[in-house]
Amino acid sequence: MRFSDLTPEQLETAANMLKAIAHPLRISILNCLEDGKKLTVTEIHELLKIEQATASHHLGILKDKGVLSSKRDGKNTYYFLKHVNLSNIIECVSKCSNSN
Repeated sequence: MRFSDLTPEQLETAANMLKAIAHPLRISILNCLEDGKKLTVTEIHELLKIEQATASHHLGILKDKGVLSSKRDGKNTYYFLKHVNLSNIIECVSKCSNSN
C-alpha cells in the first residue's frame, strides 16, 4: 500500500498513532511488548524502573491512540500491541537511526 492509497481518515489515524509512539518511554514500553508479550502495568514499571503512575499514564496514551489493547484477567489488566506490525515501525526507526 502506498501513501496515496490512504484516505484522509486513515492518514489522521496513522499520524495520531505515530505521535503517541514518538516518546522515548513509550518506545521502551513497545519494546517490552514485542513478540506478542502481554504485560501488566506492574510488570512494565518494574522492567523499566519507572513509577507505576508514569507507566499507567503512558499506557493510557498508547491505548487511547490505538497502539495498544488491553484485556482484564481477574484483578490484572494485560497490555499488548494492538497491531503486530507496530514492531516493524520501531525496528525501522532503530535501523535508520544507526546509519550515518
